[in-house]
Amino acid sequence: MSLRVPLRIVVIGFGMVGGRFVDELLRRDTDDAFDVTVLGAEPYEPYNRVLLSDVVAGRTDVAAIGMPMPDLDRVDLRRGVGAVSIDREARVVVADDGSRHPYDHVVLATGSEARIPPIPGLGAGGASGLPAGVHALRTLDDAREIVAATVNTPRAVVVGGGVLGVEAAYGLAARGLEVTVVDGSPSLMARQLDGPAGEVLSAGLAARGVTVRAGVLPSEVLVAGGRVVGVRLGNDDVVAAGLVVLSTGTVPTSGIAQAAGLTTDRGIVVGHDLTSPDDPAVCALGDCAQPPEGSRGLVAEGWDQARRLAERFADQAAARAAASAREAAGHGGPADAGLDPDRPREHLRFPEQGERPSMAVRLGTLLGSQAVTRTPSDAGIETRGTDVVKVKAGDLSVVSMGAAGLGRSPRPGERAVRLADPAAGRFVEAVVADGVLVGATCVGDPRVAADLTAAYTRRTPVPADPAFLLLTPIMPTAAPVDSPEHMPDDAVVCRCNGVTKGEIADCCADGKDSLEEIAAETRATTGCGSCKEAVCGIAAWVRSATPVLDADQEEAQVPA
Repeated sequence: MSLRVPLRIVVIGFGMVGGRFVDELLRRDTDDAFDVTVLGAEPYEPYNRVLLSDVVAGRTDVAAIGMPMPDLDRVDLRRGVGAVSIDREARVVVADDGSRHPYDHVVLATGSEARIPPIPGLGAGGASGLPAGVHALRTLDDAREIVAATVNTPRAVVVGGGVLGVEAAYGLAARGLEVTVVDGSPSLMARQLDGPAGEVLSAGLAARGVTVRAGVLPSEVLVAGGRVVGVRLGNDDVVAAGLVVLSTGTVPTSGIAQAAGLTTDRGIVVGHDLTSPDDPAVCALGDCAQPPEGSRGLVAEGWDQARRLAERFADQAAARAAASAREAAGHGGPADAGLDPDRPREHLRFPEQGERPSMAVRLGTLLGSQAVTRTPSDAGIETRGTDVVKVKAGDLSVVSMGAAGLGRSPRPGERAVRLADPAAGRFVEAVVADGVLVGATCVGDPRVAADLTAAYTRRTPVPADPAFLLLTPIMPTAAPVDSPEHMPDDAVVCRCNGVTKGEIADCCADGKDSLEEIAAETRATTGCGSCKEAVCGIAAWVRSATPVLDADQEEAQVPA
């Protein structure tokens, strides 16, 4: 007889990626194979950091950005308790409340902190020592403080013209403030947009009341009486402002790993399997991790890492269970023996087993239906679908994916076509190679952006003349998709999580048809939130297509 011992996993960090990892793990754990402890330094439940700029803009309420919670009855969650050290020899995590947590694996999901640039006037105390009126936009408290500050000042400066800076500037202008965005690059969003595309974006912001000062850096933040009053630029211009928002990048939170003797660079160095090369019991995910393929700081990337690591742990637990079962049956074999490759994994239901597959299977393999693999190769991990950048700035549409950005050198075999139409506020570029779309930039045309995103994530073959990718058809299609009925089941509705129309419809058919239930079951709408209208439409369509039985019909269907 053998006693089965759960795999002890301690997760440090309960943000968007840490919370997702826990949820992914529990969805694959049907037989109590894991003993999960979570240390979350923030006192809040996980919330969607992607939507903080929407909170600043007033489009979303703070109460609406909470993330679906994993099953807390199966997790030892220590909210408001941070980890202070990892004793790798004893395999114990020590928390700031003095508690000690033994582990078989520790997963670092500590995220990142706002980078505070070394500008005179900001002080030397990091984010906690900033003058009144100066805020980084990184946490829920930051968003609340920025919103409160908009009541007392008519002018704001946003330092940093990346994605978050553009979103913050747009949101503050929507609240009626006079906004100036300052960035040292020649154009805004230089990581995603080249010069002409950045100029179209700048013109779009200017039309919405935002002044863009590109190619210049702040030389001083002016403070009077402990409160910010303006920003001096490198050319000695002074921009008056009672609110300064810093959007100057992030710094991975890797101090606990460094103190434990693990290799760190920009972040915590891990391999393709997300494991530290110094200790097979330590893994890292999300913003704090530095895998070989690099990190873009996008939440879809962190969520994909969470899924991959959860699958690996589930496989490990299944292998242990199989070895334990063989030992109990008298067949022997080492405790860490592998599974028969022809045998379904016990913790999941697969389609070939004659029953509806587990939600974990449907979510975890949907990228495979789009001809995408996450298997490591000599070229690294395939990141297609996790690197789509979409700016949330109301009617100002900006989307970038794959091969794009200022100063990017084309690779052999790539062909780029572009449409520059600044008078109409539009710029579109498509980069193709080997018959598929490998990158795209689209400013000012959401319909083309949606088509390009679908082609990119699903590896749809491109036309022989890629110029056809730059425009929507002049004539409408014979059967326009004006109802979910006309959408194929594999059409991706929530691109942040890769959730298809079919999965949402199945969820609704199971009786879980409220927005909250759909989000909890499939995770649709929990990313950027732009798919809410489509998800609600599918739910309404399923409800209208489901016959409602009266009492006599229900009684007639009850077996005798």
